[in-house]
Amino acid sequence: MDATDLDYRARTQTGCIPPHLVARLLELGHAEKVELSAGRGEWFCAREWARLLGEQGRQAEALEVLGQYLATGWWTATEATAELLELWGRAEEAIELTRARMEAGHPMALESYARLLARHGRGDEAFTLLRPHIDDYFLARALVDVSEGAGRDEEATALLAARIPAEHRCDSPWCCRALDPDMAIGLLATIRGRQGRVDEAIALLHTRNGASLNGRDQLADLLARHGRIEELRTYAAADDLGYAVQRLAELLEERGDVEGAIAVYRQTDESAARRTNSTVLFAHLLARHGRGDEAMDVMRALADSHSGDDWILHTLCTLYTDQGRPQDALAHLDALKARRGGEEEWDLFWIRLPLMAACGRVDEAVEQAQAHPEGNTSYAAPHIAELLAGAGRTEEAIAVLEQHSSANSHDLAGYLIDLGRIKEALVVLQRTGARPPARPSAGPWHDKPPF
Repeated sequence: MDATDLDYRARTQTGCIPPHLVARLLELGHAEKVELSAGRGEWFCAREWARLLGEQGRQAEALEVLGQYLATGWWTATEATAELLELWGRAEEAIELTRARMEAGHPMALESYARLLARHGRGDEAFTLLRPHIDDYFLARALVDVSEGAGRDEEATALLAARIPAEHRCDSPWCCRALDPDMAIGLLATIRGRQGRVDEAIALLHTRNGASLNGRDQLADLLARHGRIEELRTYAAADDLGYAVQRLAELLEERGDVEGAIAVYRQTDESAARRTNSTVLFAHLLARHGRGDEAMDVMRALADSHSGDDWILHTLCTLYTDQGRPQDALAHLDALKARRGGEEEWDLFWIRLPLMAACGRVDEAVEQAQAHPEGNTSYAAPHIAELLAGAGRTEEAIAVLEQHSSANSHDLAGYLIDLGRIKEALVVLQRTGARPPARPSAGPWHDKPPF
């Protein structure tokens, strides 16, 4: 085995059996195929087989399965093995395994090692290891997480405060490298919040250029967690991204105030930048509480104002289907098609296929799909195959996918597995794709995506 090859296959899920198909093989009673493949370089099979062996108390066999992957020095194998060891109550072995990789200079090992130490009563040691790396955001975040158990919150606070200049604030993600001032403020607020110094944490977050990251807002979450609804309402009114509006509505719904949550979406004067996401969330809120007609009205208005936006149309049509009204969804798509001169690109056309199937018109849907100008493309094939398989015509679905097997190997293999044609499925999955050129490395592991 080779770490570069393993990494490429795992990251891109090409030339291998992906996790969801490993699960399907086991579900359908093909454990022997998973076991065999685990010893032949199939990482996802090896990981799952080792987990199952561990559950059966066969830990030595599980470690033997993972051993050949560990021997390459591949970090993913190291991390997975350490997780199992810890799960089995063998934390010291997990710590030792991770320590060896850290001392060998693996860039991802330090955080894992420190967190392992902290989880097993060695928080002070973990903090000391992380302290020199405060300028790395991910390691700084780990340091904040371990500082509480180590009793070193104030030391972490001092380190973070030193990285918050009085005047400067970043105006773009590329302004300051590593731990920028806004990130430091967020981490400092995390410490103050868990210390119960909520007012200080709130004041800190108000000084940030933005408190939102990955679709959540730290300040909104803090206000919601402490039930400070009126402050959250005020903050939501000025939030340009809409995450605070979402959190306020979530909080009210959690408390059983559905009308209040609905009012939040109805009353907020939103910018165009955030209106689309909030409207979709609003429609789902209405649908969850038995107000499907209102949800449809909200989504239709949004779809009309974003004519031809595929994800909005898909959301609308899904809501229609959930309400038992696929015919109305088709009528909406037909009207849009007419307004566009009878043209319908595949990214809009495919939305109608499951709707036609829900109306009992599978044959018509397949005929229309295959007659579409893009109906013979690799990206159309999975939609047509899904129609056929849903109607119990799996062999026909396979025939459609085989025309574009390299682009649809996972779908094709899945249907072959369903029919018990395991050998054929594995051949499809394990066809070797193009590999990146070999690169010199200072160690036997690789971290950057090879694609």
